[in-house]
Amino acid sequence: MSIEEILEMMDETLDKAVAVPFSGKKSLIDVEKMHELVYEIRSNMPKEIEQARNLVSERKIIINEARSEADAIIKKAEERAKALVSHQEITRLAQTRAEEIMINAQQKSKELRHTTNDYVDNMLSKAEELHSRNLTEIKKARLALKSTGK
Repeated sequence: MSIEEILEMMDETLDKAVAVPFSGKKSLIDVEKMHELVYEIRSNMPKEIEQARNLVSERKIIINEARSEADAIIKKAEERAKALVSHQEITRLAQTRAEEIMINAQQKSKELRHTTNDYVDNMLSKAEELHSRNLTEIKKARLALKSTGK
């Protein structure tokens, strides 16, 4: 069942509400039915919202893995440099290589963060857009509901 269909059912339930005498425009509604319909709306919310939440979690995991990998590469480079300290020329070459590895690891980490951020931003943007459309539909339904009650 689509959110639009559920909103239509809510509208019908409100149309069937019994007016309370001497209370102005107040009416009695089937509260249980309305709770069921609200539950249905929640159950039918777009999967993109949950996907966006998952992406944010995955992004954190990816960034942490990239940091761990960078730390491991740096540690390995440092250990390698220490092992080669006995000879001056070899030491200089090792330090240069360690710096290159560190720069490469940092660049990879930045690229991964950038790519992940772009992807998560894109998914969040889509989810925001969808949520905005749903919110607009709900506002229209409420406006229609208010106009039918007058």
